[in-house]
Amino acid sequence: MNKTLKQAMMLALCSSVAWSTASALDLKGVLKDAVNEQLGTSSKPEQTQATDSQANTSAQDKLANINWKNPSREDEIAVGRNVTGTILGAAPLVNDAALQQYVNKVGRWVASQSERADLPWHFGVIDSNDVNAFAAPGGYVLITKGLYLRLTSEAQLAGVLGHEIAHVVQKHHLKVMQKQALLDVGTSFLKDKISKNKLTQRAVSTGAEISARNLDKSAEFEADSMGTVLAARAGYDAYGLAEVLQDMETINNNDGSVALLFQTHPHPDDRLAQLSQVSGDQMDKISGGKTLETRLVKLK
Repeated sequence: MNKTLKQAMMLALCSSVAWSTASALDLKGVLKDAVNEQLGTSSKPEQTQATDSQANTSAQDKLANINWKNPSREDEIAVGRNVTGTILGAAPLVNDAALQQYVNKVGRWVASQSERADLPWHFGVIDSNDVNAFAAPGGYVLITKGLYLRLTSEAQLAGVLGHEIAHVVQKHHLKVMQKQALLDVGTSFLKDKISKNKLTQRAVSTGAEISARNLDKSAEFEADSMGTVLAARAGYDAYGLAEVLQDMETINNNDGSVALLFQTHPHPDDRLAQLSQVSGDQMDKISGGKTLETRLVKLK
């Protein structure tokens, strides 16, 4: 990429043309194809495939009729799919089917340990040298190539994906988007008779902006704690995420690859301190999980 992920995403968020392009690509099926083919959706049970097909049908109509007062599961998936389309408009998926299928297998296994295992989970590695990861409502999780290259074990990958899965499980992004949409209804946008579709477009842009900017610290700390638990439940070493955070501590704050990460998350040392405080000695008690260094798929 000629630009950093941050620059590309900000361009996509600030430009209505860029948003429309990402949305149009999504509606033409580019994202659907990437999810269903490149990310290996075909390996999922027929019932889940049918659910995915339902979620992807008439996306435009669904977006125009989101119930922001009480979003349904289908509403959440439709919104998340379009937020993901915006992010992929800034940084496409890495062209490596084996890698994408592997990350999906690990991600779905970790997600299956959560209370929202029934979501049509999709995971992907995007072509960016930045060190970061993103989640969108409905079960969409993306990790950058820059972060993936720093991982040394499958347990670390599971910890990172667990953090993002926790954001989806707790609906952190969806709640912020919902709040923004309801605020818009009560402001001058209502007086201007803003259409439901425009309202949802603004909410989707807000969702992508949340990924490009930040949630509050409490949400990030909660995701660290829950993500660690989910990875441990899946049989991985409980210290996987902590190891990733320790590695991030070694990166110079002025390194452009972590600029966006350090803007959107508490500093790694703060996250480690909070994780240690919350977990106490519990991680030591469940430290018998697997690290699986040799199973981590290398990028082409």
